[in-house]
Amino acid sequence: MQDRVLLITGASSGIGAATARAASREGYQLVLAARSNDKLEALARELGPENVLTVSVDVTLMAQQEAMVEQALERFGRIDGVFANAGRGGSPGGFSNADPDAWRAMILTNVYGVGLTLQATLPALRKSRGHILLTGSAAGRATIPGSMYSASKWAVTGIGYNLREELRGSGIRVTLIEPGMVDTPFFDERPNHALQDRDIANAVLYALGQPSHVDVNEILIRPTPPID
Repeated sequence: MQDRVLLITGASSGIGAATARAASREGYQLVLAARSNDKLEALARELGPENVLTVSVDVTLMAQQEAMVEQALERFGRIDGVFANAGRGGSPGGFSNADPDAWRAMILTNVYGVGLTLQATLPALRKSRGHILLTGSAAGRATIPGSMYSASKWAVTGIGYNLREELRGSGIRVTLIEPGMVDTPFFDERPNHALQDRDIANAVLYALGQPSHVDVNEILIRPTPPID
């Protein structure tokens, strides 16, 4: 994978940071984007800044996404993979009582932000015949009472399917990464029975590592049920 360039949004912690570490071990050059620049810089120092570009990005702003891509191309000359991983949780209270401002922020990040990442990076990916990975969720394949978060991840599932059809014949591959519960800072309280962020990173690297004629459409990952 030497000299291949992987761009990761939501890279400052959790699944994004774990994927950056795994990809670095495989020889990828990395473009790491998130809102938290301090965390990105610390991760870059850990991985070796000579192979890492960090960019402070709010994925809901197209100008910042376009600037991210411009900086990536100036630094590395190409983008081979994009992991659209930035996301946020919802608000308790269901459709009856949830905070509508929290809904808005979540939907803008989880859905609109993903769309902007795709639009900003597709010109570069068409040139490299690259690979797009989207962080969906097991919640995007299930019915969860009152969950706008689940609805937003259903939308990501739809984006993945519809994008794949748009790109049919282009050589660009599209993979939905759909984790169950993962023990990351995403949760206010640490879950008792969950996957680790490195488990999801391994799935991302598996999909990226397949030969060009293999398109891994979806990887649904859940923790093994506890032993009785």
